[in-house]
Amino acid sequence: MKLRAYGIPGIALLALFGGLAANSQEPLSLRLAIQRALSQSPDAAIAQAGNQDAKASATLARTALFPQLTFTEDISRGNDPVYAFGTRLRQRQFTQADFALNALNFPQPIGNFSTRFSGSWMAFDSFKTQKEIHRADLFKESAASSAKAVDQQIVYRVVGAYQQVLYAQREIDVAQHEQETAEALLSSVDDHVKAGLAVESDRMSAEVNGSVRKEELIAAQGDFELAWAALREAVGAPDLKATGLKPIEPHTFPQGVLDEEIATAQKTRPDLAALGQAQSAQASALGAAKSDFGPRVSAYGNWEEDRSSFGGSGGNNWVAGVQISVDILPIGKRAQLARENAAKQKIDAQVAATQQHLRFEVSQAHVHRQTAELQLETARAAMDQSAESLRILKNRYSAGLATITDLLRAEDAERQSQFNYWHAVYGNAMAYSELLYATGTLTPDAAEELQ
Repeated sequence: MKLRAYGIPGIALLALFGGLAANSQEPLSLRLAIQRALSQSPDAAIAQAGNQDAKASATLARTALFPQLTFTEDISRGNDPVYAFGTRLRQRQFTQADFALNALNFPQPIGNFSTRFSGSWMAFDSFKTQKEIHRADLFKESAASSAKAVDQQIVYRVVGAYQQVLYAQREIDVAQHEQETAEALLSSVDDHVKAGLAVESDRMSAEVNGSVRKEELIAAQGDFELAWAALREAVGAPDLKATGLKPIEPHTFPQGVLDEEIATAQKTRPDLAALGQAQSAQASALGAAKSDFGPRVSAYGNWEEDRSSFGGSGGNNWVAGVQISVDILPIGKRAQLARENAAKQKIDAQVAATQQHLRFEVSQAHVHRQTAELQLETARAAMDQSAESLRILKNRYSAGLATITDLLRAEDAERQSQFNYWHAVYGNAMAYSELLYATGTLTPDAAEELQ
């Protein structure tokens, strides 16, 4: 949870952070960060593309209800006996001389310009098409729910990265305060040494303490930069400039009942909804595979005009009919039915596993939420106590009643209690966002409660 950077020159980091503090750019709000992430995140773009694909598939499935109409313009020439004989008949140019044996066996090459309209329509296929349309509609709904689930994942990532930046800012505040305190302590000890009230080793201890505090400030500034890098990645904006944000503050979030939270998750979790819709779609696919064994009734028609030249006259003909077909050896259809049935069993198991895991996720988030709030209360009390203890020891050291070791130990405890407190504030906000995400209610509006 806590970031640390080592090996970076302290002067460079101090100069960098000074430049950031001087930046007058408008601070980035959590809502704006979420809006930018939802509009430009690659994950959101992938989800939307899948949504559009599902819509197109639903439209494509409906085209099976409409007749198929084809226009063909064909130009041909040849002396094949059968081709020549048939072409002259279709052109209505057959004469008595064409019955000569020599003309039948060795016809002269003949050309043909053919204009043809043909159509077909599946009038009845044992309701297979209707079931495939219903399947496509359900997959379209599933894709829309999946897109909502991706949006919530994006919001959760942005919230986590944003809160980490806020915590990193507080780390810097605490580290700067502790460095100032260490400098004041060094000045006080120096005065005591000069007055003969302390020994030189006390000054050395205070100097070491000041160096450690400076290192912690440098590390905190590194944390800040790493947190901003994570926020840029979560937002999907590599050019996002680092600015000071509104400081993180402790919040009191509403407490819920576990059973009610589980019930809410079962109703509102978009990933569970997407899986349930995919389950229904697979049931329709199984029904379509069963319908494929039934009889099919189709109608067809054809009109054709044949001419010896493009603009000339010729003969025309038409054919229309109705066809009834039944597959009497459906080996491939049996294999397809077995495949769809296996897919149905698989998704049924996935739904059951997801519902079971959902209860665990919500229960875990519920416990984390309760634990985080208790930790925040404990950390607040510890911070107050350590601050009072440090105040007392400072007075005792000034009066010569405590050693530098006692004072540094109290100062270290006070510093650590501040870090622990702000980490608890961060953990409390993240635990609440985890609960919102687990119950499927982490929307941009709900996320504003965390700022």
